Amino acid sequence: MSDSKKPDSIIQQKSYAFALAVIVLYKNLLSDKKEFVLSKQFLRSGTSIGANVNEAICAQSKRDFVHKLSIALKEARETMYWLHLLKDSEYIMQIIFDKLNQDCNEIIKILSSIILTTKQKYFNQSTHNS
Repeated sequence: MSDSKKPDSIIQQKSYAFALAVIVLYKNLLSDKKEFVLSKQFLRSGTSIGANVNEAICAQSKRDFVHKLSIALKEARETMYWLHLLKDSEYIMQIIFDKLNQDCNEIIKILSSIILTTKQKYFNQSTHNS
């Protein structure tokens, strides 16, 4: 992804924008709340989503593509876990949670859809649940 060009796909755009929002929250948690453990886990998983999406774009095969997007999906689900913990432990306000939760849920739905569609199009039904 070059500075002069936006990401091509909607999942690239959304995962990149989400990573930026995660970084902003991480910096605020460090400076304002002095929270170092949960925020670091949240930062790692929240930024990993887009990294795996970008790896999938350059996948060597359709199976590799699905594998990389499946990792991105797992990272998104992990990010949701940390996000809920941050809210329930009162490190973040409900309004911040609501926005990030909505964005992460949207990413999860898009990733799930891409994975399912790719599996249906390129693989037989026996690999559908793998």
